[in-house]
Amino acid sequence: MDGPTTLRPIRLRDQRAWRDVNRTNREWLRPWEATIPPPPPGGPMAQRPTYRQMVRHLRAEAHAGRMLPFVVDYQGRLSGQLTVAGITWGSMCSGHIGYWVDKAVAGRGVMPTAVALAVDHCFRSVGLHRVEVCIRPENGPSRRVVEKLGFREEGLRPRYLHIDGAWRDHLVYALTAEEVPEGLLSRWHRMSPGTSPL
Repeated sequence: MDGPTTLRPIRLRDQRAWRDVNRTNREWLRPWEATIPPPPPGGPMAQRPTYRQMVRHLRAEAHAGRMLPFVVDYQGRLSGQLTVAGITWGSMCSGHIGYWVDKAVAGRGVMPTAVALAVDHCFRSVGLHRVEVCIRPENGPSRRVVEKLGFREEGLRPRYLHIDGAWRDHLVYALTAEEVPEGLLSRWHRMSPGTSPL
């Protein structure tokens, strides 16, 4: 938690609030949301999971140590989602972050704060060494989140993810634990002198 922004595990009882926020933001999020690619000829058609199926899957992945699924609350209201996924251990100790936020609270520092909280948790409590965020080049607001936090841009991954019905290029941003010894939340507060990061 940092001020009015809280990062917490996703719950089955969040279903109504999660659906309401998704429904309200459907058009705003559509260009950036992952989609399921068409099946190969003769293959089965994949279906989007229900909310309950999604949460059960996220929890199973978390229990296996491969994922950290969170929701973002702002002023006590569910206002977004953040997931640390693709967690790899061994000699890599890495994961990647994906997120979305309610348009009604965008621009208030909610998502930079949530990302900073997640990264600090990954580095200090979970034991990851590197975190990356992959973002479509056209997604200016999402790129500003990681740029404000000081993530390094590492390059382009062509046709990296299936988004909004097609394979889309993504820019890779990354951060390692050595780059933020004081913690990313402290850096975010320090990089916003004279203004509230919230």
